[in-house]
Amino acid sequence: MASAPSETPVLDTLAAMTAESVARCDLDANSLMAARIAALAAVDAPPGSYLLNLGPAADAGVTLEQVQGILVAVAPIIGTPRTVSAAASIASALGVAVLALEAELEAEEDQA
Repeated sequence: MASAPSETPVLDTLAAMTAESVARCDLDANSLMAARIAALAAVDAPPGSYLLNLGPAADAGVTLEQVQGILVAVAPIIGTPRTVSAAASIASALGVAVLALEAELEAEEDQA
């Protein structure tokens, strides 16, 4: 049975898939996010994919040092080009996140 139409069907589907994956996974949150970051690097994910995982990764206690360690660990398997691409995509996603936070802070200051 189909659900009611949504204005964001793709995001809704991705959110449902992620929720189901998390529900079925026995890993702790930090390990789960580390695995997801490694998988994103392996498939040469774009910055947007990393951006969607930044909040949950930070909430799970994943540190920048841990992300660097993940990239070092997977580099021999995924190769130099994907490792460099992952680092660049992560940096780009972090930049977008910082810009969004700055805009949010400016909006709050304007309202005050």
